[in-house]
Amino acid sequence: MLVDFAGVMTTSVLAGFRAFGAKIGVDPGLPIRLFTLDPRVRTARAELESGVRADEEFEAVLAAALTEHGGGGVEPEGLLRRIRSELEPDREMIALIAGLKAAGHPVALVSNSLALGRYDDVDLTELVDASVVSAEVGARKPSRAFYELACERLGIEPHEAVMIDDLPHNIEGAKRVGIDGIVHGSAGTTAEELATRFGVFPPLPPTPPATDWFWRRRRSYR
Repeated sequence: MLVDFAGVMTTSVLAGFRAFGAKIGVDPGLPIRLFTLDPRVRTARAELESGVRADEEFEAVLAAALTEHGGGGVEPEGLLRRIRSELEPDREMIALIAGLKAAGHPVALVSNSLALGRYDDVDLTELVDASVVSAEVGARKPSRAFYELACERLGIEPHEAVMIDDLPHNIEGAKRVGIDGIVHGSAGTTAEELATRFGVFPPLPPTPPATDWFWRRRRSYR
């Protein structure tokens, strides 16, 4: 199994961006629009995720764009951490992934990293068998090389893998190398698709696990 991080192992990315926008006093939809539509921010984001642009450089670009669109002088320092602080572990999905691994399905984290050291405060050792993080490998979803490396690290062929991601274009990218996938919406719908489309029935605990272990340290930037 190839599993994305933000929006799959965590709560909704869209909701997180909207909460961040509201906190800095702009239209709640502005941050995600800049990330997806603004040419300067999109280019800087791609370079950040590929490991060729420093966090601070990206934060300066994003802060300038937010200010230009009514942010009232957004300070760049710590912007990425402030955005990430709006995401929390998704207990049900973590339970599902743990069940997949317990049932004998190897699991790889496959993530476009938003900032160097993005996972330093996250304990994934019990949840995944391998990790492919864009800034560390110099490739990003939806590139073919990214998915091929994930399969290589799990020791499986692409046709044996299933990709779980909240963004449809990442699933389409996986299909180009022969990996089928699920556009994630919730743990319930993803579990249903795993069962009906792929015949995978991971055991689920009656109560989702606590997620304090998921963060190695509680984040003071909330």
